[in-house]
Amino acid sequence: MTEGNAETSINDAPIFSAELTPYRSLGFKGFKILLMIAAAMSAVHVLVFLVIGAWPIVFFFGLDFVLLFGAFWLNYHSARAREEVSVSRTDVSVRKFAPSGNMIEHRFNPFWARFSIKRHQEIGIVSMRISGDGRQTDVGSFLNRDDRETFAVAFSRALATARSR
Repeated sequence: MTEGNAETSINDAPIFSAELTPYRSLGFKGFKILLMIAAAMSAVHVLVFLVIGAWPIVFFFGLDFVLLFGAFWLNYHSARAREEVSVSRTDVSVRKFAPSGNMIEHRFNPFWARFSIKRHQEIGIVSMRISGDGRQTDVGSFLNRDDRETFAVAFSRALATARSR
């Protein structure tokens, strides 16, 4: 490795790197338990209505169960979205992965990149945006309030460090 290549690789070393993922309070194991409880409750009610002769009601319990399963499936599918944010001396990179697996990458020069935050007095940070060279992208739109605050502080510090080196 030549001296110039060594200096280039040192400049490209990430100062900051974060993978942002949506928070889900119910894990997969909890989801299976919830689904089993809902299935058991539906089965008990189905039996009761079948015994008393109200068999058309059975279809509504099946529909409720299918809708519950579908809502959770959509929730877990959307949780596959993520963002990878990294800052180096020469580059600010934001890679956005959709739940389908498609990836869009945004790159900015750290010296021209601007990190803007919109705050609400009661809620805190409501949006974060990186802009530069006539382009812009939102970052961490799916994060909760505490995670937005933590990310904003760390990213701002990393951007300032990249500019000062």
